[in-house]
Amino acid sequence: MPRLLIAASGTGGHLFPALAVAEALPGSWSVCWLGVPDRLETQLVPERYELTTVRAGGLQGRGLRKLVQLLQLLVATGRVRKLLRKQGIQAVFTTGGYIAAPAILAARWCGIPVVLHESNAIPGRVTRLLGRFCQVVAVGLPIAAERIPGSRAVVTGTPVRSAFLAPQPLPSWVPCGDGPLLVVIGGSQGAVGLNRMVRGALPSLLEAGCRVVHLTGNNDPDVGELDHANLVEQPFSDEMPGLLQHADLVISRAGAGSLSELAVCGTPTILVPFPQAADQHQEANAACAAALGAAVIVHQHAAEQRALGHVLEQLMGPRLRGDAAASNPLILMKQGMKKLAVREADQLLVTLLKQFIGAGL
Repeated sequence: MPRLLIAASGTGGHLFPALAVAEALPGSWSVCWLGVPDRLETQLVPERYELTTVRAGGLQGRGLRKLVQLLQLLVATGRVRKLLRKQGIQAVFTTGGYIAAPAILAARWCGIPVVLHESNAIPGRVTRLLGRFCQVVAVGLPIAAERIPGSRAVVTGTPVRSAFLAPQPLPSWVPCGDGPLLVVIGGSQGAVGLNRMVRGALPSLLEAGCRVVHLTGNNDPDVGELDHANLVEQPFSDEMPGLLQHADLVISRAGAGSLSELAVCGTPTILVPFPQAADQHQEANAACAAALGAAVIVHQHAAEQRALGHVLEQLMGPRLRGDAAASNPLILMKQGMKKLAVREADQLLVTLLKQFIGAGL
């Protein structure tokens, strides 16, 4: 029985692609999961896979703090090494982030092959530092391959959950009507700034008949400020595939995972990169989509400014006025999103893993 360790932790951008790969593995494979205490994986993983947690963090500090972080990494690496030997692990798959460092170092120590997946256009710190110790660095966007030293990079796309790949119904709680549907994804980071920017542009759209679903995140103090029959506000939704498949337009951050989901759904998007994203990687992700005509980039701005409102008028105006489909810019954006999509990313990664864990298993 092939035995695989998956090291993925923290945000949905790291966890959901890893879960998609795990679901695509042959049923004969045994999967162990490596994560961090008190993170999202402790809620999503244990019901499906055996989860082991270790303390892991970055090395961004200075002086004593950096020394403590280095000692923490060494301890975590030792624990992962024991886990690899105890479980008889034959290969490691990781989606980057803090947990990837002890997983890669321990696997290197034990002579176990590693497949590292980097979803962002600009490789993260762990990928830049430790990618050389991996057999393959799989990348979600082609431009990332140019930033990986050597010839280890392979373009696979970023896996999405299987629900995004099959037709899904529109959630029943979405506002009714014939108007176009706008979905706003506030996200967990920087949601308040994005939400306020969006609310400044919504009143005219709502009055024109546009239906709006605004996923605000959990920490928005202004929820309820707008009240309209065509508007639904809620913190999040577990029916994202149906929302994205039926949306005429989405406003979203430019995380690589979200971008992959939008691409396979073919959903035109206004991307608002998170201004504090490490290495400005969301800017680079957004640029990849914009280059294909799949998305328009609008930088975060104060609610009273009108940049977002002007873009929404250009994109949604033809649809709201009932203009001919040929004049609708959303049609061209949808075609661009389909060019960006890699629907078989999970299978491509499984094929890579099979090469290292034993052909034909």
